[in-house]
Amino acid sequence: MITHCFPCSAEKCRELVGENASSKSGKFTLLNCFDLGSGSLACGVKESVKLYVNNIRSAHVEKARHDAIQSALVDAASQGMSPTGSEKHAQKQGKKAAKLATRKANRITGPIISSGWDFFEAVYYGGTFTEGFLRGTGTLFGTYGVGFMGEQRLGRFGYLVGSQLGSWIGGRIGLMLYDVANGVHFMFQYGSKI
Repeated sequence: MITHCFPCSAEKCRELVGENASSKSGKFTLLNCFDLGSGSLACGVKESVKLYVNNIRSAHVEKARHDAIQSALVDAASQGMSPTGSEKHAQKQGKKAAKLATRKANRITGPIISSGWDFFEAVYYGGTFTEGFLRGTGTLFGTYGVGFMGEQRLGRFGYLVGSQLGSWIGGRIGLMLYDVANGVHFMFQYGSKI
């Protein structure tokens, strides 16, 4: 119910305050990414940067797991363990190292860069700093939250897809929140003039 109510409320608030006062960066849609011009270039660069930064964390975790497995195999061989026993031991150590690296990894780097990019994009398209802040905050929480949920379900691939999808969803929710707050502010101003 709320998933249908909030976007409709944001749309009505955009209509209420008019074209000049509504969110500016919300007008740049996914279709602009396929215009085979500057929109395609902007989207390509933005998504590439976000994928690269979000992939840094995943690569760090995989490297820690691989290094722990190699180290455990060498230790198991020096202790004279059987091949199947050493493989089980190495996998267990790799799993522990990946879990530890996941906890220690700087998960917030990708979401912060995505958030900052969306903030500056909103301001560049003529939006206010408040619009940029709300869009960036939505992007931050969306990237982090959906990326974390994707990682829980599908591992590294889930983190990458979840963080990309969460970035877009969070940014849109931030813009809707801006439009609703702007509409409510407009109604209070209009009500005080009567």
